[in-house]
Amino acid sequence: MSEIRLLVGLGNPGPEYSHTRHNAGFWLVEQFARQHGQTLQPEVKFFGHTARIQQGNLDLRLLLPMNFMNRSGQAVATMANFYKIAPEQILVAYDELDLPPGTAKLKTGGGTGGHNGIKDIVAQLGSPDFHRLRIGIGHPGDKSRVTGYVLGKAPAAEQQLMDDTITQACHSIKLLLEQGMTAAQQHLHSFKAQRE
Repeated sequence: MSEIRLLVGLGNPGPEYSHTRHNAGFWLVEQFARQHGQTLQPEVKFFGHTARIQQGNLDLRLLLPMNFMNRSGQAVATMANFYKIAPEQILVAYDELDLPPGTAKLKTGGGTGGHNGIKDIVAQLGSPDFHRLRIGIGHPGDKSRVTGYVLGKAPAAEQQLMDDTITQACHSIKLLLEQGMTAAQQHLHSFKAQRE
């Protein structure tokens, strides 16, 4: 039984960003909320949209920070402090350039990988010890093209790979909550989205 009390999805607010690769974390948390019959609602004091899932022993808060990506930590730290949630009880889902579309990885702690949202969360929490769910979006091949790439929309085939992966990742979060990190990692890391 993993003691995850806060699931965070990273992205940028506003309709112009909603379908961009950088919002993969938002997509995952929104889907997880839907699967549990919840809708994320604006909550000004937490600088984001929130929901709560309570089932049996499970009491999980969901958060989409509505500051921009590089200010994500404010929402996460505010909510964590308010509910006395330790970094080790937080799972953050976000887009990962270094993984191809159709893959996702779960890990605990580690560096920021240059991800501005993760950098800010580490800074605001004062700890890198939270869990991460990295959703592969692929890399444009050149550093100078990264910004346009992450803020762009994926072609339909790539989007389908990411959607399939997010469905599997939601299942792995369920395993994480019920059976722990190892079961969740085994499920997620063995999954390979079917490329057409």
